[in-house]
Amino acid sequence: MENNAIGGDVFFILMGAILVFAMHAGFAFLEVGTVRKKNQVNAMVKILSDFGMSSLAYFFIGYSVAYGMDFLSSAATISGDGGDEAYGPQGLSLIKFFFLLTFAAAIPAIISGGIAERAKFGTQLIASGVIVALVYPFFEGMIWNGNYGFQAWLEASFGASFHDFAGSVVVHGVGGWIAFSAVILLGARLGRYGDKGTAFPPSSIPWLALGSWLLCIGWFGFNVVSAQSLEGVSGLVAVNSLMAMVGGILAALFVGKNDPGFVHNGALAGLVAVCAGSDVMHPGGALATGAIAGVLFVKMFVICQEKLKIDDVLGVWPLHGLAGAWGGIACGIFGLEALGGLGGVSLMSQIIGTIVGCGFAAIAGAVVYGGLKQTLGIRLTEEEERQGADLSIHKIAANPETGIG
Repeated sequence: MENNAIGGDVFFILMGAILVFAMHAGFAFLEVGTVRKKNQVNAMVKILSDFGMSSLAYFFIGYSVAYGMDFLSSAATISGDGGDEAYGPQGLSLIKFFFLLTFAAAIPAIISGGIAERAKFGTQLIASGVIVALVYPFFEGMIWNGNYGFQAWLEASFGASFHDFAGSVVVHGVGGWIAFSAVILLGARLGRYGDKGTAFPPSSIPWLALGSWLLCIGWFGFNVVSAQSLEGVSGLVAVNSLMAMVGGILAALFVGKNDPGFVHNGALAGLVAVCAGSDVMHPGGALATGAIAGVLFVKMFVICQEKLKIDDVLGVWPLHGLAGAWGGIACGIFGLEALGGLGGVSLMSQIIGTIVGCGFAAIAGAVVYGGLKQTLGIRLTEEEERQGADLSIHKIAANPETGIG
């Protein structure tokens, strides 16, 4: 029976890893539909290449930084057949690595949308490697593995540690705030602002919508399988994810005045926000969390683009950075028993954990991208940007037969 249970866990986590891996196609198509046609190939290649770089960085360095375990021993040892109980039988640790890798690789995928259309390809690959090897695992280990005593201090001081079940802050907040620093350091795309500046509308609403749908579907693996065992799985997480997604859709539909880009990203804002508390909220609280996230995304996207003049192409800072921060705090509100939640959370711990995570990410992003800007450069030349990343980097258009894109 024990072997059956472990085998069930391995298969369960594998299915979650596959679902979250499929979300990377969602990141790709969301970007393809948002950028101009001359940058569509680059969007696809970036997401896949970043996943490859992330896999190497996390396997050889990042997972060890976060969890103190590496996979450099023999296959017998790391698969659990060599008698080392630390790895668990039937490759249990390996499949957990695969699942958590798909989370780690989401960080560069998030950043990619913000810096689209003018970032240098090779430099971005280097940045992805550094972030997934060192930056993200540092905070991941601090929250999800109890490293450095931060969680213990919060629990001793406020009665509960920082609760982030599936990564509102650990994944999305960190990705969004690193992207914020990268976007600031890159500067706006040519022709975006100034006397003759103009907005660049999405190149393909259907591709954008497909990206959103793929992300929404995969998100149920992202959240539900974060239990990492069949024993711990909960239908509450699934329904809370559903309700938050619905709240984000309808709020963005209303506030965004039927704009399709807002509607499809509103779903994602709701899902980002519910990650942290999806295992402790009542579905009504999850609905409210998602709806507030949808409004937050729409309002802050407009402010970011029009008033602050920050050229965040896909709106990843409001979508992941701000909705993720809201999710971390919302867990400490709607997770309370007084509001129908399961309890075991502290609002003060949620506020502190959120501020620390987002602040750390913004500073780390400034260090990584600032260092690369001063050394290798992080932006295409004006000629390359005008030509488009597809031709200037990959030497082929999205539709080579027609010459379009």
